[in-house]
Amino acid sequence: MVLDKLGESLKGTLKKISSAMFVDEKLINELVKDLQRALLQGDVNVKLVFELTKNIKERIKKEETPSSLSKKDHLVHILYEELANFMGGVAKPIDTTKHKPYTIMLVGLFGNGKTTTAGKLAKYFQKRGQKVALVSTDTWRPAAYEQLKQLGAKIDAQVFGNPKLKDPVKIYKSFKKELDKFDIVIVDTAGRDALNDELIDEIKDIRKSIDAQDVFLVMSADIGQAAQKQAEAFHDTCNVTGVIITKMDGTAKGGGALAACAVTGASVRFIGVGETIDAFEDFKPTNFVGRLLGMGDLEALLEKTKDALSEEDAMDLSKRLLKGEFTLIDLYEQMQAVKKMGPLSKVMELVPGFSQVKLPKEALQMQEKKGKIWRYVMDSCTKKELEDPTCITGNRIERIANGSGASEKDVRELLKQHKQAKKMMKMFKGGGTNDKQMQKMMKKMGGGKGGLPGMKF
Repeated sequence: MVLDKLGESLKGTLKKISSAMFVDEKLINELVKDLQRALLQGDVNVKLVFELTKNIKERIKKEETPSSLSKKDHLVHILYEELANFMGGVAKPIDTTKHKPYTIMLVGLFGNGKTTTAGKLAKYFQKRGQKVALVSTDTWRPAAYEQLKQLGAKIDAQVFGNPKLKDPVKIYKSFKKELDKFDIVIVDTAGRDALNDELIDEIKDIRKSIDAQDVFLVMSADIGQAAQKQAEAFHDTCNVTGVIITKMDGTAKGGGALAACAVTGASVRFIGVGETIDAFEDFKPTNFVGRLLGMGDLEALLEKTKDALSEEDAMDLSKRLLKGEFTLIDLYEQMQAVKKMGPLSKVMELVPGFSQVKLPKEALQMQEKKGKIWRYVMDSCTKKELEDPTCITGNRIERIANGSGASEKDVRELLKQHKQAKKMMKMFKGGGTNDKQMQKMMKKMGGGKGGLPGMKF
């Protein structure tokens, strides 16, 4: 998960609230100290940390607890709101319908991942039905055009550029007519080791020539607090309209970068949360803080689900479930869909309540290993066995195990997985479960050896 240590510290703070007998000044002071410690360890600016905790204490003292909430819930609500505000306001959605093509320039210093981000941003818009073109105007870094071409090939996006030309403006103008056919044009510009006059002049010349609707500054999360100076410098001199923070999955300094950008006026628009082309998200402070606090992020989960399972397949599965049908084929399709969504640990952090359940990494890794074995087992089943798993007994178990290279125990575990998944589906169908029951059930399922039998992936 992004910002693991900060997230764990904040969850510890929430746990302290839930286990407290009552809310008093002593508890509030302890929480404030815990929060300060967690944020400072996340490389957040000291001044900003004290401003945040001051706001939280003032709100707790001044605000009356709404009749619909307990004092504990109200305290959590204040903590959640203030952290979300601290990470920045929600930026207005990008309206790409006002211009065609809608042009986005990416700027930034060397080593921050501009070119990789260009590919991720292109994929982001492609998933929303937009026709995207990528343009390389980086005449400084060797093989920049080739790298962008490789990224474009991965996502089937057209890439324009001319390594022989040394003038970025001429490169762009030479493809102007062709670019007018696209909905979105993403321009990857050159960087430098520092924001100097030469880079500023180059960016201004390109922007003037292409009339970009947005200029996004790309910065690596490991820059930490230094993000503020860099964001302010680019914002003041190049009219940056937003920030994209990369490498959020690999550093503890991401909190510092996010908080630093929030005070510059240049909103964080997107974050890179992994190496794959799909590991790229809208930055929404409320969703992000919800994830840090273990409250999940249903919006991001639904986004991943759409990518993994088509609407037609989802509807078909829903109809069969309503009829009380749930075969091994359905289980197999679920496993394939969740596999497309990424590592199980990443998917779980998006589900409300799941990240509060202490499931060891070893158990998650074991579950993913089991998933591979179960796929081999299913490949060795007949059509009848896949459609009616209740017929798999005795000799059939032995035959399937031999045919798949798995053990008879693996086959029985798969059958148990199917039975529990079917039971869970019936519970959801009938509305017979709530959040507390779900957490209790998942804790119980996570207690066994050899994986998490109640999880589908």
